Amino acid sequence: MLRVENVKKSFDGELILKNIRFTVNKNEVVALIGPSGSGKSTMLRSLVHLETIDDGEIYIDGEYMVKNGKYGKPQQIRNIQRKLGMVFQHFNLFPHLTVRKNLELAPKLAKLDTDEAISQRSEQLLEKVGLGNRMDAYPSKLSGGQKQRVAIARALMMKPKLMLFDEPTSALDPELTGEVLSVMKELAAEQMTMVVVTHEMAFAKEVADRIIFMDRGEIVEEGTPDEIFQNPQNERTKAFLKRM
Repeated sequence: MLRVENVKKSFDGELILKNIRFTVNKNEVVALIGPSGSGKSTMLRSLVHLETIDDGEIYIDGEYMVKNGKYGKPQQIRNIQRKLGMVFQHFNLFPHLTVRKNLELAPKLAKLDTDEAISQRSEQLLEKVGLGNRMDAYPSKLSGGQKQRVAIARALMMKPKLMLFDEPTSALDPELTGEVLSVMKELAAEQMTMVVVTHEMAFAKEVADRIIFMDRGEIVEEGTPDEIFQNPQNERTKAFLKRM
C-alpha cells in the first residue's frame, strides 16, 4: 500500500529526513515512535504532500507521487491524495460548520457521491465514532476527544485506502485519550491500513503489527512489538523506551 525509498528532506540546510526507507502492507498497522523532533511528523506530512521532499521516492497503492525526487503531475498527486486520510494533533474542524457539515464538505466538493449517499455515510460514521447524537452541534460545543473523533470520521468520509494519524491524542487530556484510541483500535480490528505517529506505547504495543523507531531523522530500528519492546537491539531504542 505504501513504499518509501531513500527519502531526504532538509530545512534551512539541516537534514531532517535521512534516507528514510520503509513499506506498509495492505491491512497493516505501523506505529512510528521516537523522541520529539526525530522527523516522524515531517515524514507523515510528506506522504500527503503537505511537505515536499528533496530526494527519494514515495509510492502509494502502486502509483508514484515522487520518483527520483521528481513529483508527478498535479492531477496525479490529487488522485493519490484522495486515497489517504489524515488526522492531525489538532482537530482542524471548521468552527462555523456543524459536525455533519464538517464531514460532508469535502466529499460534496469532490462529487464523491450523491448528496443523499454522502448524508447517509456521515450519519453512519458519526454513529460509528459514538457521536450520532451530536450531528448538528458546532465544534465549540464538543470536548477535545469528541472533536478528534469527528476528525477521524471526517477523514473516513473520503473512503481512504490508507489512514495516517499524527499524534492524534497529544493535544488531549489523559481522560479523553481512551475514547479516541478505542475508535482507532476498532479501525485496526476492521483491517484498515494505518500509519500512526504516537507516544502511546501501550497502544502501539497492543495494536501495531510493526513498530518503526525514528531518531535524528533516520529509522534506527524496526520490528514487531515484541521485538522492539521486549528485546530492542539498538542502544538509542533502549534509551528511548527506558525514558518512556
